[in-house]
Amino acid sequence: MPNAQRLRADAARNRGTLLAAAARAFATADAEPSMRAIARDAGVGVATLYRHFPTRESLVDAVYQDQVRRLTTGAHDLLDEHPPAVALRLWMDLFADWLATKHGMLATLRAMIESDQIVLAETREKLLAAISAILDAGRAVGDIRPDINAADIAAGLIGILSVTGAPAQQPQAIRLLDLLMDGIRTSHGEGDADLSSG
Repeated sequence: MPNAQRLRADAARNRGTLLAAAARAFATADAEPSMRAIARDAGVGVATLYRHFPTRESLVDAVYQDQVRRLTTGAHDLLDEHPPAVALRLWMDLFADWLATKHGMLATLRAMIESDQIVLAETREKLLAAISAILDAGRAVGDIRPDINAADIAAGLIGILSVTGAPAQQPQAIRLLDLLMDGIRTSHGEGDADLSSG
């Protein structure tokens, strides 16, 4: 592999490692983690972190956008692998992970939203489109109720996860998500029996 290609591959790998480390740190920290702590968790020097993400805002934006991408592509990936009702329940877990990631970057995220660096309407549109794709597939095969829409699902998820956000509440969150899913399905086939992640 030529040197330039190897350098690009190394840079892409470092960026991916930093995004994963930042997502973990944001999901588990009580307060916003330091850039140095994120670099240490990623196994790189802080200079490497700043080379990829010159400011905390640029890192938060990258993590936020990466998580939104994972949610939107995840909906289609799950549909490729599972029946729609199963895909939707698994997607709910992805959504829960996304909300958890936002926990440790809320202060920066709020400031970026207030300054229009992040447009919530665009995120909402992407997430509702991802949910709608699963709902449409579910209606087509008859395993998701026809009167449920993407906004209903989003509201239900935010309501459940806003009151069960602590790690100790995860079992309750799983039960409530399963109950929400029970209300969305038209029937309970054998393949839908074990949808929870815990």
